Amino acid sequence: MKVEARRVFRLSLTTALALGAAYGLAVPLPYLAPVVALILTAAPAPPMGPKGLLGLILMVLMTLGVGLLLIPLLRNYPFSAVLMVAAGLYFSTYLTVNLGKGLVGTLFAVGLTMIPAAGTVDFRLALVVIQSLVFAVGLAIVCHWAVYPWFPENPGGAPAAPAHTTPSAANWISLRTALIVLPPFLLALTNPATYLALIMKSIALGQQGSLVSARTAGRELLGSTFLGGCFAIAFWFALKLDPSLWMFFCWMLLFGIVLAAKLYQVIATRFPASFWQNVAVTMLILVGPAVEDTANGKDVQEAFVMRMSLFVAVTLYAWAAVYALERWRDRRSTPARPSPSPPSLEPT
Repeated sequence: MKVEARRVFRLSLTTALALGAAYGLAVPLPYLAPVVALILTAAPAPPMGPKGLLGLILMVLMTLGVGLLLIPLLRNYPFSAVLMVAAGLYFSTYLTVNLGKGLVGTLFAVGLTMIPAAGTVDFRLALVVIQSLVFAVGLAIVCHWAVYPWFPENPGGAPAAPAHTTPSAANWISLRTALIVLPPFLLALTNPATYLALIMKSIALGQQGSLVSARTAGRELLGSTFLGGCFAIAFWFALKLDPSLWMFFCWMLLFGIVLAAKLYQVIATRFPASFWQNVAVTMLILVGPAVEDTANGKDVQEAFVMRMSLFVAVTLYAWAAVYALERWRDRRSTPARPSPSPPSLEPT
């Protein structure tokens, strides 16, 4: 089997296993496990060892602990706390863009936004989110361990090094991403239970927005959001044929194969890997809460329309932010034309 095909099956099977285990064990916020598995396994590299897993979990706990410390600050000194969250979002993107630590940067951004937002309502809700994130990281790596021996990388094939980014470009991209994620975070403070999925979507948009230019931002950001919604609708109606955990796993495997084949260009497409990764993340954070809505007796269609509308709104904001900031940057970098000198009045 070619290495591209092995990557497709490794990514799809790891994501499906994480989804099946998370929903089978009935953990809180189970859709986080397949999302973390998708982000973790998308890079064509072997899984981290036990020492790396322990270090990653400790790093996640420290990051989420910072989010807990921000809860009293948000209640008593909201302006200062929001500035600290903005600085943390800037640093998380800098880790992703300049140092190539995509998973670390994403989890850091999640800890700085989801934990304080949940803690402003109830401290116990923040602890539930922390438990869900730690469990999702551990479960994703264990699933990666189980799948990798069946679909390994080529022997001696080292993953490609991340593209080098100049410090000025990394600083600009980090600032742009912080401005994309911050308004949805402020909106989530008004009703965290409703807008937690919106925070995940804004973080995914911020990470994707760091890779696109103003010219392609609308097509990639808005296009991936709409396509993710279409995949979520197809996934939901397919799952309604036989709503069981086994079929949930099988449908996730099938949809994962299709999206992974496009992500790794096994199926030729003109869109980059970040586009298809955002499609998959959008699909998961739409389908996952919809499954929970059925268990809680909520109106699934009404909740889906509300979430999709919020996703489209935050995507339009991200597009406008990228476009406006890039125009402002280009205007500042363009040297001013020298004014023409007045004609001489001296007699010849």
